[in-house]
Order: sequence, then structure tokens, then C-alpha cells
Amino acid sequence: MKKINVEVNGKKITKEISDHTVLSSFLRDILNLTGTHIGCDTSQCGACVVHVDGKSIKSCTAFAADIDGSKITTIEGLTKNGKMHPMQEAFKKHHGLQCGFCTPGMVMSAIDLLKNNKNPNDREIRDWLEGNICRCTGYQNIVAAVKEAASKM
Repeated sequence: MKKINVEVNGKKITKEISDHTVLSSFLRDILNLTGTHIGCDTSQCGACVVHVDGKSIKSCTAFAADIDGSKITTIEGLTKNGKMHPMQEAFKKHHGLQCGFCTPGMVMSAIDLLKNNKNPNDREIRDWLEGNICRCTGYQNIVAAVKEAASKM
């Protein structure tokens, strides 16, 4: 067991966890932040993407004990004062989701893309999101949503 201190969505949290608890399980099972989805447990699908210290990571690949002292943002942490993040708004406007399972990971990855590339073209968006699998949308509406959000972020 290990005690960790983290900041999750702006809230300081101290928890004692087992050494082998993965970050996705910590967020979902211990903190009840179920917006982080677990799809494959093998780092293939990207449904579990969150931001750790401002960078997107697949939370199924990180042990929670290893992120002690970090700032974590989940999909739940994007909404401020009841207002959705511009990326969430763009996904809604362009219907960049269908079943919604991949959406949290897509949104979190896309936000990280725009931190690194303020005006990506279609190919750059598709390349960045390559590690996020969507089985419903065909990706075109997701690309349109990212482009719209880029103009507003």
C-alpha cells in the first residue's frame, strides 16, 4: 500500500492505494470519476485518455502510485462553471460522437493536440488521434469538431 497525494480536476486528494492500482481504476473505482472509460486494458483504444500534468496519457498504462504529486484532469474537469469546454461544444455541434464510448478519450487527446498545434490540418488531426479508436463515426465529424475547436481555443 502507498499513500498518494494528487490534484484531480482542481481538488487535492490523498488516498492510500495498492501499488498495482492503475490510474484508470483509481479514477473510476476509487474516485468515482466514470467519464474515463476502460475499453481494452492494453493501450489500444484510447478511451481512457486523461491529462497528467498537462499531457495526455492512456490511464490504463500508468500506475496511480507513479503519478503521486501530479495534477490530473479528466473529462469531468473540463466543464467550468457549468459551461462545456470549446472541444466538448464542438463535438456536440458537429456530432463527433455516436455511442459516446470513445468520446472522453477523443476529447482529451484532441485538446492536447491543440496545445501542440494550434491549427492542424485534417491529416495532422487524424495522425494525432490514431491511438483513439471509434467504431461508430467514421471520424469525419470528429475531425470537423477538432478544427472548429481550434478556431475557438
